[in-house]
Amino acid sequence: MKAILKQVIYDQRQITYSATIPRVLPQHLTNAPEVMIISGVRRCGKSVLLHQIRQHQKEQDYFLNFDDDRLARFRVENFQDLYEVFIELFDEQKTFYFDEIQNIEGWELFVRRLHDKNCKVFITGSNANMLSRELGTHLTGRYLSHKLFPFSFHEYLQLTENGDAGKDLISTTGIAILTRLFNQYMEEGGFPQFVLTHNHEFFKSLYESILYKDVLVRNRLTNEKEMVELVYYLASNTATLSSYSSLARTIGVKHPLTVKNYLGFLENTYMLFQVPMFEYSVRKQMANARKTYFIDHALVQKIGFSFSGNSGRLLENLVFVELKRRGYEVFYHSGRGECDFLLRRDGRIVQAIQVCLTLTDSTQKREISGLMEAMELHSLRQGLLLTSHQEEQMVIKDKEIHVIPVWKWLLGMT
Repeated sequence: MKAILKQVIYDQRQITYSATIPRVLPQHLTNAPEVMIISGVRRCGKSVLLHQIRQHQKEQDYFLNFDDDRLARFRVENFQDLYEVFIELFDEQKTFYFDEIQNIEGWELFVRRLHDKNCKVFITGSNANMLSRELGTHLTGRYLSHKLFPFSFHEYLQLTENGDAGKDLISTTGIAILTRLFNQYMEEGGFPQFVLTHNHEFFKSLYESILYKDVLVRNRLTNEKEMVELVYYLASNTATLSSYSSLARTIGVKHPLTVKNYLGFLENTYMLFQVPMFEYSVRKQMANARKTYFIDHALVQKIGFSFSGNSGRLLENLVFVELKRRGYEVFYHSGRGECDFLLRRDGRIVQAIQVCLTLTDSTQKREISGLMEAMELHSLRQGLLLTSHQEEQMVIKDKEIHVIPVWKWLLGMT
């Protein structure tokens, strides 16, 4: 195994990571003594971020990406071999970088040993359940975590060399340019590799890697057809309500519990998210239908049935991902009316947001009434209504409603 490890280590040192734009990891996380966990969907930039972190550290050599077919026979007992190879090749160091380490069962035991020896360990992973389960068992209180998402609109502007586009929000030309770039972002999404190459095989490859490697193989599932149909249906109906029972009927599964398990496996890959209705009772919350959103609005269009009428739902999906990026707990409201998002932070609802492609005479009453109902229920004085291009301020029953273009909200220009 040591000979293989040496070969892999040297080969991986030859890989260049394109220095697109800096991804942000807060400095206090980088410098903290705890194990640093960076998690997120495949190909969202975790390896690039890990490389960028390495570039700013004094010790950079103890790096290994476990997503390598030559390491298929690597077992937990081989970590000692790896440690000895690192020392043999690079002398003794105390900073370690492990990419996709969750591929190795029992990895957390070795990482705990390193931490107990006052080593700093940076880890990336793309399976939420495996990371949380293993960290909770052996590394409680010894780690910090950071979730990485595909590029935000702000990062997209930097990546496409349009970082200064947001400076001119007064002239007609400036607003038109930003609107064009936002429409472009709606089409291309935030996966760096696709934005840079426009290779349409990227999404097919990404989807198949997640579905087959991370879901079917990892969870030892054999009914590929059910899983494929489930993902296709959800992607074709993103931002709409569904229950385990209704999904079971749709894909021809007898037991709703099977669908619940399938969704859990998919959520663990960060490909999609299930959003519950807000209820003070957890039991009631779990009993209600949920909304499904995907990690990237362009991915939705590639793996689902796309049609012109779903533009509003794609916009809602984009907003949801940004809310997760900003660290909110997200729910939806349903009563006499509906509100797309209720945001909770520190145990209380802090904001209500409605998303509407275009506010028209026929849609305004429904959108406003649902937002107002959510605001009144949670004693919120202000509400947000995000649209593709409209902007105005409303005061209704002493409540302020800010109608803002999504692109402006994404850039923090509100």
